[in-house]
Amino acid sequence: MVQAEQLTRIYRLGDAQVIGVIDLDLSIQPGELVVLKGNSGSGKSTLLALIAGLDQPTSGRLRVAGREVGRLDAAELTRYRREVVGMVFQTFNLLPTLSVLENVSLPALLAGKAGPAVRARALELLDWLQLSARLRHLPAQLSGGERQRTAIARALINDPRLILADEPTGNLDSGNGAIVVKLLSELHRHQGRTIVIATHGTIADACADRRIRLKDGAILDRQCDV
Repeated sequence: MVQAEQLTRIYRLGDAQVIGVIDLDLSIQPGELVVLKGNSGSGKSTLLALIAGLDQPTSGRLRVAGREVGRLDAAELTRYRREVVGMVFQTFNLLPTLSVLENVSLPALLAGKAGPAVRARALELLDWLQLSARLRHLPAQLSGGERQRTAIARALINDPRLILADEPTGNLDSGNGAIVVKLLSELHRHQGRTIVIATHGTIADACADRRIRLKDGAILDRQCDV
């Protein structure tokens, strides 16, 4: 699903260089749940941004679901982000003026899917996530856990092959954080989704097939749990 070879992303700040990731080799198989570990600045978010097509590598190769991500043009990247990858962010990134149902439906509508089919799929996801009573609520009217579950539904609406979660429990209390991790684990176990979770904590360790620790943009160690 993901194959990185000598993947490097270096940012320039004036005359200084900041390493995002450097000479990183990584392979993630279809159906794996991989947890990226590391402190702030270790390269976790940079790696997820590269895999998601939200950033471009300075050098190296990155192949995701058969696509050379670094070689995609703007239109191809848009399709890639809509069809291949689902993103879950720490800050939820919900549109404040849209309802729960509208936020979840939007990516599928932008992808050109038919309105009735999109609504049916969104309602199915929101029912599974126990949000059926919140369809018309705005994000500001939701709890943190409800916002993150809405974000998960939005990430799933286009049936992506790969789900990337960047500190998905970072703004949640321990109870809601555990619920979110359980949901991601269920997607992995019961639907065979490939999932990559970036976190500095231990909350997702128990459900991981592999834990990969990063430091200063490089892989420090890899631990297999299965």
